Amino acid sequence: MTKRPVVDSHHHFWTIGHRDYPWMAGLDPLQRTFTPDDMRPLLAAAGVDYTVLVQTVSDVQETREFMQIANETDFVAGVVGWVDLTDPDIDATLRALRDRPDGRYLVGIRHQVHDEADPDYLARGAVQHGISAIGAAGLVYDLLLKPPFIDAAVSCAASLPDVRFVIDHIAKPEIAKNGFQTWARKMVPFAEMPHVSCKLSGMVTEADWATWTPETLTPYVQQVMEWFGEDRVMFGSDWPVCTLAGSYQQVIDALRTALGPISPEAESKIFGGNAIDWYRLPIRE
Repeated sequence: MTKRPVVDSHHHFWTIGHRDYPWMAGLDPLQRTFTPDDMRPLLAAAGVDYTVLVQTVSDVQETREFMQIANETDFVAGVVGWVDLTDPDIDATLRALRDRPDGRYLVGIRHQVHDEADPDYLARGAVQHGISAIGAAGLVYDLLLKPPFIDAAVSCAASLPDVRFVIDHIAKPEIAKNGFQTWARKMVPFAEMPHVSCKLSGMVTEADWATWTPETLTPYVQQVMEWFGEDRVMFGSDWPVCTLAGSYQQVIDALRTALGPISPEAESKIFGGNAIDWYRLPIRE
């Protein structure tokens, strides 16, 4: 078997003072600038070759800036950006982004759905029309959810079988509050949707930041593997948000422990191959 590159499918950058980040309120350790130069030594130490840079705010200008960063940064292989899902001109917006000189780096779109007041946001016709346009443009749609939003996400994904979906952060179960049963009951339908995959990411910050262990995450990881299998899951660090609860290396080590013994083929898929294929990352192997 030819070993495929190792890919971190989910991380962020930001420059404090450049724009507002409302979701950071109260998260003092995150309120500083994080750049490619901060991340590069972490990747080298962990043996990670490439990454996918993901949006942080509802601002298409951030998407343009991230695409430029990808073009200038050796390890950023793709960008999951943001556009207004309800924009009647979404096709033109996506086309303009893809037509940029750095347009090949745009591989997906995400909206911070879990911050919407309406848990049925993803069931709205205008929203689903926008997601359909994202799929038609050859892009992935990343589902950023919490358990109250999962039901509408299931309905949305079922209605759009031609769109490739990726669930971020295993849909953020309340690990610190023993929220396994509520989360699991809602997630089950995704198992039968081959166009939906799931990121094994964001779990340490849903657990108790001070007391979590790899064993805390194991039931969740094992359940995701049962639903999605080795072909529809991918590693993501959620750096630097993960630093609220653990270091970059701790996140990777915890996932390896929670996965338990897996074949070299499965490891190659989970830690790189699936992200490359799902996002159609523009890298040479």
